[in-house]
This record gives sequence, structure tokens and C-alpha cells, in this order.
Amino acid sequence: MIFAMNTWQRLKYETLGLGLMLLSGWALASPLTDTWTNDLQPLTKQEWNRERAQHLLERAGFGATPQEIDEWAQLTPAQAVKRLVRYQAIPDKLKPFEASGAHDKGLEPFAASRPAATDMAKATGEALGVKIKPAGNRRLQQVADRYLYWLRASRLETHRLGYWWANRMLSTSRPFQEKLTLFWHGHFATTEEKVRDFRKLYIQNTLLRSHANGNFRELMVAVAKDPAMLAFLDAGVNLKGAPNENFAREIMELFTMGVGNYSEQDIKEAARAFTGWNYHDLTFVINPQQHDDGEKTILQRSGRFNGEQVIDILLAQPVTAEYLAGKLYRYFVREELLPSLQQQLGQRLRQSHYDIAAFMETLFLSKDFYSSASVGTRIKPPVELLISTYKKMGLKAVPGIPDFNEQSELLGQKLFYPPNVAGWAHGRSWVTPGLLLARGNVMYDTLYPPIDFVAPDRVPNGLYQILTVADKIAQGQDVTSATKPDGKNMGEMSMSNQGDRDEDFNTRLASYNAWRKAIERVKPIERTTAQIDVSAMLRQAKCTTTDEAVSYLIKRFLSVKIDAEVQAKISAMLSQDLGTTDLKAADSYMEDALRNALHVILSLPAYQLG
Repeated sequence: MIFAMNTWQRLKYETLGLGLMLLSGWALASPLTDTWTNDLQPLTKQEWNRERAQHLLERAGFGATPQEIDEWAQLTPAQAVKRLVRYQAIPDKLKPFEASGAHDKGLEPFAASRPAATDMAKATGEALGVKIKPAGNRRLQQVADRYLYWLRASRLETHRLGYWWANRMLSTSRPFQEKLTLFWHGHFATTEEKVRDFRKLYIQNTLLRSHANGNFRELMVAVAKDPAMLAFLDAGVNLKGAPNENFAREIMELFTMGVGNYSEQDIKEAARAFTGWNYHDLTFVINPQQHDDGEKTILQRSGRFNGEQVIDILLAQPVTAEYLAGKLYRYFVREELLPSLQQQLGQRLRQSHYDIAAFMETLFLSKDFYSSASVGTRIKPPVELLISTYKKMGLKAVPGIPDFNEQSELLGQKLFYPPNVAGWAHGRSWVTPGLLLARGNVMYDTLYPPIDFVAPDRVPNGLYQILTVADKIAQGQDVTSATKPDGKNMGEMSMSNQGDRDEDFNTRLASYNAWRKAIERVKPIERTTAQIDVSAMLRQAKCTTTDEAVSYLIKRFLSVKIDAEVQAKISAMLSQDLGTTDLKAADSYMEDALRNALHVILSLPAYQLG
């Protein structure tokens, strides 16, 4: 599309170019000259101020409004950190996820593939709770329909689950609990693409939340027995005599020790300890006949170990505490971590017997956390970027227009869909030139919701083909003719013209039937736009001039200072757009101009830092 850029667009692209250079240069690699850098001594009451309270709320949660920051600034640092980290004292009044009722018991055990479902039906006369017809055309159609239905329905429910969690992040009075849950979601990454059951993902999400700031051993054991993790890492084929190494490899490489601290033989032996660990529907089970109870040697220790004992062996390794401490540090403090500091942090975590809350109190109270090397140097991941934007806008709910799941996916991070078992990469990978531009466009769509929006949870993938099938069937065509792909050769067309074929099932018809049933049974996501009023925001802040307005918006939304020249340009553009520098004179018509200014601010590379 070719279009003429207006003054706001030109300013946006100028600041993108300037800021991208900063993000790729000194802004992310500033010299560690601050005397607080790497200092784990706790911050004193005298050293606490509003800016440090803002930094804490940004990192330990999803940011805050000016009023909330003022409240937290009145506490001592110890009080503020304790309130955030030991959140169990604060009631959780948010509602649990309400499923649509799209799952039927007959779907279990769900087939590994469509061919597996139809083959079972052929062999036994029944699959997925459906008996096949004794005679007639497409005897297995209902089985194929049902298999594809659950894939569609689970995906739609997972999208609803993403909205539910995003709204928890926005509305919770326990922001650190949700932030930690998000961290663990990336650490113990499982995806709907393979699990194919939103119920298991919801159970896992609840598990991560309930154990988030507790004892890591308890969390690790719970995850090892979690149906979503067991499904994701192929527990069903981890059997005595033929162990599958997936879970054993990932628990060492990603969950506890890190690469290079174990041998391939250790993995093979550990896999034997987890044989027989499986699930039945949503319940963890151990199948004794499938479990290898023989002696194993893991990390130079020998015994008839089971899975929990292997976890204890891994946690006893000093490198495990260092690995986990380093990963928490890099997520919540900064990317750069000296080996000596990581070793010191690992010792503290191990000495606390893997108490996550105690460890995080150490980080959040440390002078290192508030040093210039840490403040404003972390690139916000997409989900955090969106939720913190909504929070600073004063929104009470995540907008349904545009779609939150699509926006976060566009930026590279969709809840319940991590890219692989290693979770999401962080840091510089979030801000390629294309992604930086996409972030600005996402902000625009939030401030100016698209008028051509189509709800993705009501419109299936491959819409054209599915609607074509539906239209042709409605016109009275037989199934074979209605589901014939476009562009068939003459021989195939001639065959289709002979009438409805005698076949076991029709996949295109199954896709149509599955989507129709899924949309019928899965509740729609509520579709509201962002209820933002920038004019009211500035009136409440008692801003009287365009300079004051821009200064206030920058202070409210950004965690770092921006170049004075850039700020002056935004103020000048706002004044030009309003035709005055006096907000009172422009009070009746200033909303769109203020949104333009806010869009430029939210597109700044500096806004990506927190």
C-alpha cells in the first residue's frame, strides 16, 4: 500500500530510526559504572523513592498508574517487596476460568491422529465415543468430524483461556504472582499445538500459579506429574525396555542443570526412572508394569531410583541452583550476569532450600536491582508490553478489538503457544526493525480500533473453502460435488459428476462440520474496544499546556528518559495539531490529537524498555 505520511507518521518513523540505533547500541550495553552494580546489599529506607517504586512495580508486575506508584512510594523498600513477593496475604478475588462445556467424556482417550481415530473405528466399530453406521455411504464420517471438532474446539477454548489470563494480569492485586506464572510458563513451556487439550493447559497454568513463589522442588515434582507436560514430552511412549528420553533430557537441559552438566548416559538412566509415568484423562498415574524398577546410575549415584528421587539428585547439584538463579536474575534484573555473582546467587538459593520467595526478596531489595545497569535496560516481552500499556491507560479489561491473541502473536509471544520446549527467547530478539515497527502498529490499533475487524474466534482458518462447502451444500449439491477442491483435472471432474461417491468419510466435509460445531459450542470472546479517554487523563493531571501534556504522558508511560529534542518535536506537533498550546482552549476537540501524540510516544523505542 502506498500512502502519504502525515506529520505524526513522519515523526514516528524518525523516532523509530533513532531509537533502533540506541536499542542496538549503548542503551543495552551501557558500562557498569554504577557503584550499586552487582551489590546484593539491601536498599535502605532513605534510598527509597518514587522512581525506585516505579521500577519495582514494572519489573515485579506489569507497571502501574501514577496513583498506584505514589501509594507504593510511601512504603519502605522492605514493606513494598514483601507485599509483592509474599502475596498470599492479599485475597485473590478473581474468578476461575469458565469453560464452555465443549469437551465430552467420550473423546477420551483422544486419538493421536485422524487416521488413528478412523482406523480404530474400522477395527472396533467405535472411536471417540461414536459408533460407526452399520451400512451406507461415509460410515466413518462422524468419527472424522468428531476428531477435527475437538482440535478446533480446544484451540478456541485456549484462545479464551489466553484472554482470561491476560485479564488476570491486568486486574490482579497480586501482580508478582502473575508475572512469576508467566516466567514459569516460559520455563516449563508446553503448547496447545501438541497438547491439544485446553483443560490440561488450564490445570498446568493453575499449578504454576499455586506454586509460583513456593519451593522449587515441589513445583518441579508437580510439573513432572502434570498431564500437559506428560503429553507434551511423550510420556505415553516412555516404557520399561524402551525408554523415551524426551522428558529426562529436558529436565536436565532446560528445567534444572543447563547444557553441558550431564552425560548422555545420565539422560538414558534418568529416562528409565520416569518410565510408567503417564496420565489418564486429567489424572496422573504410574503404571507399575511399565516402570523400570532396576538399579540406575545418575550423576555418579546409584540406586533403584524413581522419578522423584531423580529430581532430588538434580537439585542436589550446585550447578542447578546456579542455573535457576541465573535464569530468574536475567528475567527480572538484567541480561548481563557475572559468573561470580551467579555463583553467589546460586549459593543463596540452595541455602534457602530453593525457596523462590526468599530468593526474589534478595533480588528486589538489592542495590544491584536499582543500579543504572538494571533500570530501564530490559526489553519488555510482547505480553508484558501489552498488559502494562493497558494498565497505564487505566483500562479495566483487555480489549477484544483488536484481538489480544493475534496482537501478541504478531509481536512474537502468544500465551499457551511457546515456540518450542525452550520457551521464548528474550532480550534483543524482541526488537528487530520489523518487530519494532509492528509494536508501533499494535499501539495504533489499540488507540484506533480497526473498523474492518473480524473476530478470529468466529471465523475459521481456511474460511473461503469452508464457506464454499457450506454454500454448495445449501444449494442442494451432493457432498462429493460440494467438497471437490477447485482446479481439479477433467478426469477427476468427470468422476465427481457421476454422483455422490461411496467413501468412508470426506475430510473437507469433516472440516466444515467440525468448525460449525466448535463455533456453536465454544463461547465467543467478548469484543469491546479499549475504553481510553486521554483528555480526561490530562484533565485529572491538571495539565494546561501541550508541553505539560507531553511531559505527563511520557512520565506516565515510559520508564526511561527520552531525548529532549524528540520530546520537543512531539510537543510542537501536538500544538500544531490543536492549533494552540492551550489545552483549555482545545478541550472540546483535543482527544484525537492527544491520541496521535500518545501513539508516537508508545511507538518510541524507549517505550520498549522497562
